Amino acid sequence: MDQLSVKTGKRQELMDITEETQQYISNNGYDHGIITIYCPHTTAALTINEGADPSVGRDILVSLEKLIPHRGDYRHTEGNSDAHIKTSLVGPSVQVIVEEGRLMLGTWQKIFFAEFDGPRTRKVWIKWIEG
Repeated sequence: MDQLSVKTGKRQELMDITEETQQYISNNGYDHGIITIYCPHTTAALTINEGADPSVGRDILVSLEKLIPHRGDYRHTEGNSDAHIKTSLVGPSVQVIVEEGRLMLGTWQKIFFAEFDGPRTRKVWIKWIEG
């Protein structure tokens, strides 16, 4: 297992980590298999979605904020209950097929690190499964 470091700059943001993931595959000479990317944090997540239009990421964050506002009827005393709930909805990991050393993502797809309680320096764990 290996690790990427992700430094976020806002409380909530989607950061494209596709290129870093592809670089990891290339640097290790991986050809055919599956890559699992996992976020070991309870207030951050991973997702795959459209990366061509930045409005999509903005719309995701705005919609999540409407559904789960930062301030609400929460009992968790750290003030980040919304981040925990958003993380549970989005999920801690993604898997992508790799063929001929390339991530098999759709035309518009990118891999995003979803920060819900930043800014912070986070880690993302990567596991390669030979195929």
